[in-house]
Amino acid sequence: MGKYTLRTLLLLSTASFLYADPGSVGVNYGRVANNLPPAVKVVELLKSQGLTQVKLYDADPSVLRALAGSGIHAVVTLPNELLAAAASRPSFAFSWIRRNVAAFHPKTLIRTVAVGNEVFVDPRNLTQFLIPAMRNLYAALVRLRLDGAVKLSSPIALTALQSSYPSSAGSFRPDLAESVIRPMLDLLRKSNSSLMVNAYPFFAYEANADVIPLDYALFRPNPGVVDAGNGLRYFSLFDAQMDAVYAAMSALKFNDVPIVVSETGWPSKGDAKETGASVANAAAYNGNLVRRVLTGNAGTPLRPEKNIEVYLFALFNENQKPGPTSERNYGLFYPNEEKVYEIELSLNGGGRLRWEERGKRGGGNSDGGGVGNSDGGGGGNGGKGLAAAVVTGEKWCVSNGAIGRGRLQAALDYACGEGGADCRQIQPGATCYNPNTLEAHATYAFNSYYQKNGRAAGSCDFAGAAYVVSQPPSREMLAAGQSLGMADGWKFAGKYSPG
Repeated sequence: MGKYTLRTLLLLSTASFLYADPGSVGVNYGRVANNLPPAVKVVELLKSQGLTQVKLYDADPSVLRALAGSGIHAVVTLPNELLAAAASRPSFAFSWIRRNVAAFHPKTLIRTVAVGNEVFVDPRNLTQFLIPAMRNLYAALVRLRLDGAVKLSSPIALTALQSSYPSSAGSFRPDLAESVIRPMLDLLRKSNSSLMVNAYPFFAYEANADVIPLDYALFRPNPGVVDAGNGLRYFSLFDAQMDAVYAAMSALKFNDVPIVVSETGWPSKGDAKETGASVANAAAYNGNLVRRVLTGNAGTPLRPEKNIEVYLFALFNENQKPGPTSERNYGLFYPNEEKVYEIELSLNGGGRLRWEERGKRGGGNSDGGGVGNSDGGGGGNGGKGLAAAVVTGEKWCVSNGAIGRGRLQAALDYACGEGGADCRQIQPGATCYNPNTLEAHATYAFNSYYQKNGRAAGSCDFAGAAYVVSQPPSREMLAAGQSLGMADGWKFAGKYSPG
């Protein structure tokens, strides 16, 4: 085994054989509020957070002017109420593109036109206008020679699926599949665009909290769920939802059209019946998702090598949104630009994401999201104390079984080789050879490396192949294929004797 040096640790962050191309994270900038800062200040806020992608729900000229020269890529939206006009009048579609896209591009980096938003669930029954509107708008982009730089899509809700469980049975609703989804996917393929999907594990968890484990919804360590249809093991509800969409697209023979997650998020506050809405859970969901995407580990079990572009919902809490309390509390920021909770939204200058989930799970409410109070806010500081809390006690570095066997094996080889981890006990016939799974062996090696280096920041990452936990799981969980920690009795950097 090679001798560990600080240089080895630093080299790990740039070890190209471990990294896949990272995905990207943007944010939805909704403005259903009367107390938000002006657009110029919002652009400065985005830049201060390292965010380079923003999605708008209209094409407000004041916002587009503020974005000019910022280097931030924007998605603009043709609102649902204009679908009928864009569908019936090609001249209207052309005028809209010329006025709201061509007039600002390329100084304002408009990259996509979203045609409506969740049209299928709009109570005004606008579905019939969607495809004609998309075709007319695309023709306008072509006519103005913008189709190479500006793409086109339409965000759909998961209610467009007839079946989503298990993921392998994913299919689109019969009333949409042939009449709307197929021609949409055909246009997206033709224009080299992506399908936009709004996915909210929170809704599924809230409605089925007695069945869905909270850890499964928040990207936390859990034993996973096996899809009986394809034999794949899922460790997050988000993955299961994405693969249900992939399966539905595959059934229509559109495996080549990529997906953009145009909305996803978790509320920091909700009504009494909105199980799971808390600051702690919102920080966990968004923080863990961002970390996963930016470390090149956004692939799903069905599409492990496909990293995904994700837009978090939303930039601000919006005080004028109707509906339950959660609708007004999805923001990453308060209107005064203070963070609702402390997570990182971009890679730092060293090319790494320092954020990791902290704070005790549970301790304040039944859903495990709070810390001493119902909203998990940790007192009157807007939740800042939660993410900044120092966790005492043991920590372990464990493998991420969802990263894919190829990348996990490469990380294991590095740890046991150049990394200098003590891997003697996981050799054939040695004390900790069983359970004989790649995930269990990788967990042993990663933790050896982590403990050996004093649990130094960045020493448990392996380009997304590992992360830190504070509770060791059972040996049975390891044998099942999800390495979340080491079972009792395993030897950890000489601290424990074999059981």
